Amino acid sequence: MPKRKKLTPKEEIERLRMPRSGEVLGVVEQMFGFDHLRVRCKDGHVRMCRIRGKIRKRLWVRENDVVTVRPWVVQSEKKADVIYRYTRTQVEWLRRKGILE
Repeated sequence: MPKRKKLTPKEEIERLRMPRSGEVLGVVEQMFGFDHLRVRCKDGHVRMCRIRGKIRKRLWVRENDVVTVRPWVVQSEKKADVIYRYTRTQVEWLRRKGILE
């Protein structure tokens, strides 16, 4: 299996995944174990989130990480799935552009 090429900060920003319709930016407040966490979302809600099975083994999330979440159809103000975690360089870019406070 070939190794992945390490991205430079410029390449990392060019490939930045922005929240799509129905998705919200948020900051992880607390980890609960078994892939569950509490996220304070940009829309003002605090949601209980889970890391989706598809990305569970590939995505390592810690407290204070910036993530994109997709609220559930049912209980959309309380529960969501974590879709993507941003790197430190990407978070700095989001703050400079005013997307993230």
